[in-house]
Amino acid sequence: MSTKGSILALTDDVMVSASTILGVVRVLQIEGCNGTDPLIITQATSLSQLPLESSSIDVVISISRNIEFPSDHLYKEILKVLRPGGSIVVHHTSPSTPQQTGKATSSIERKLLVAGFIEAQSVQLEPALATLSFGIRAKKPTWTVGSSFSIKKTTESLPKVQIDDDLELIDEDSLLTEEDLKKPQLPPLGDCEVGSTRKACKNCTCGRAEAEEKVEKLGLTVDQLNNPQSACGSCGLGDAFRCSTCPYKGLPPFKLGEKVSLPGNFLAADI
Repeated sequence: MSTKGSILALTDDVMVSASTILGVVRVLQIEGCNGTDPLIITQATSLSQLPLESSSIDVVISISRNIEFPSDHLYKEILKVLRPGGSIVVHHTSPSTPQQTGKATSSIERKLLVAGFIEAQSVQLEPALATLSFGIRAKKPTWTVGSSFSIKKTTESLPKVQIDDDLELIDEDSLLTEEDLKKPQLPPLGDCEVGSTRKACKNCTCGRAEAEEKVEKLGLTVDQLNNPQSACGSCGLGDAFRCSTCPYKGLPPFKLGEKVSLPGNFLAADI
C-alpha cells in the first residue's frame, strides 16, 4: 500500500476495467506508475471514508459519467490519502457539447481548489480514449496545513547622497524682506463702529457706509441704537418676537438699555 507508484481508481459505476485505468496512466504519462496494479473502488459514492492510510497513494484517478462525482466530502478523503505532491485526475465519460464541457471543467476546478488541491488544469486526451470526454488534473500541496516558513525579505538600501563641502547653502532668513518682517497693524477697535458720533468716511470701503444706510432705512436714530427701549419688552428677543411695526425689526437680538451691536456679516447676502 505504501510502495512508490501506488494508484487508486474511484468510480461510481458498478465495475470498471483495469485496462481503462492503465490507459489513463499511459496517456497522462504519470511517472513511476507504469506497470503498477491499481487499486479499484467501485460505487464509491456510498463510502463515508476511504479504507486507506493517510498519505499512502501517489495517484488517484476518478472516472464517472456523473458530473457531481466525486462529492465535496470525497475530495477531502482523496486529499487525505494522497502523498504530498501526489496527483488527482478527474475524468468524465459522458458525451457533451464544448459549451457543457467548459462549464463542467470550471466547476470541477473550483471544487478541487476549495478542497485544498493546487495547479488544477485541463488535460488533453488521445483518440484512443475517446470515451473519456474531458479530464482535469491537480496536485496535493507538498506543505501541510498549519506549517510555517520564513520569507526572505530583501531590503534595498537607499542611494547615498554626497554633498559637496564647497556648496553654499542659502539662508532661509535671507529670503525675507524688511516688509515681510513688519508686524501687521490692525485697525483700532470701534473706529468704524456703526452708531458712533462720527459718520462714515467718504468713499468708505470698510462697510460702515452700507451699514449706516441700512440703519437709516429702518428709521432708527442714534439714541435708539445706543439706548434701545421697548414698550412690550420683546423687541430685544429678535424678529420672531417683534410686532410688524417694531422699529427694531431686521436687527439682531440685543439687551434693553445696552447698545445694539451689528455683527460682521450684517451686510452679507443670505444666498
